[in-house]
Amino acid sequence: MNCPCCSGKTYEECCKPYHSGEKHAPTAEALMRSRFSAFAIPNGDYLMETTLPSKRKYHNKKDLQEWGQINTWTKLEIVNRPAVNKVEFKAFYTDENGDPQIHHELSTFKMIQSRWFYVSGKFLD
Repeated sequence: MNCPCCSGKTYEECCKPYHSGEKHAPTAEALMRSRFSAFAIPNGDYLMETTLPSKRKYHNKKDLQEWGQINTWTKLEIVNRPAVNKVEFKAFYTDENGDPQIHHELSTFKMIQSRWFYVSGKFLD
């Protein structure tokens, strides 16, 4: 299976080692790609585990899992990497009504003890 993150690699050689806990994403972009794949699969546990611990109270694993399930995730496009801890991306998906959508975000990540975490995202037009 091709990896949902659009890396051109198979899921087994791309995001699966991160999802299984075998490895941690080595860069903010790799974490962002693996989180996109976690929405596509879906894997709410991974989405919560890779959210900065102090920010987890603002998220709900059930909601993350459900948002992944009700949408069909079709493409990920990296728009810009303005800093080592920031990634601008567009996530393309079809919503539960069959309408195409684009989620455009500038995400901020933080490294703690050699591991990247998602901190927050700013929605862009």
